[in-house]
Amino acid sequence: MLIRHAPTTVSKVPPRYAGIFSHGSEIAEPARFLFLSGQIGVDQDGTTKTGFEAQTRQAIDNVEALLHAADMTRDDILRVVYYVTDAGNLKALSGIRQERWSSNTAPAITTLVVTALAAPDLLVEIEVTASRATSASDGPSE
Repeated sequence: MLIRHAPTTVSKVPPRYAGIFSHGSEIAEPARFLFLSGQIGVDQDGTTKTGFEAQTRQAIDNVEALLHAADMTRDDILRVVYYVTDAGNLKALSGIRQERWSSNTAPAITTLVVTALAAPDLLVEIEVTASRATSASDGPSE
């Protein structure tokens, strides 16, 4: 079972981040973990999307496809790290997060502005850790 933490002894989550940010995530019982490599705005045929928003949406699509392959959903996400190459895109990132991943089970989030990613045309990378409680029938689909 996943427990999200936002205690009153830590700064309150601002309303604009409600549903997309949690100070911490805890696993309260045995669970499966999924550690995703950083996902970028490249589609199945290897084409890099043009522009920050298109790359972000594609990276999220890639994360969701990997979650699905492991029989998980966005509600199983414990932690997300966003790497962004331009601080001017943070507002757009927040909007896409609200649109695509807002939920009652917000994960722990870290957003970093970096000087570059692995290739010069990459503008965003999304790293995810997910977990789901185990049961006798749990396991990834192949």
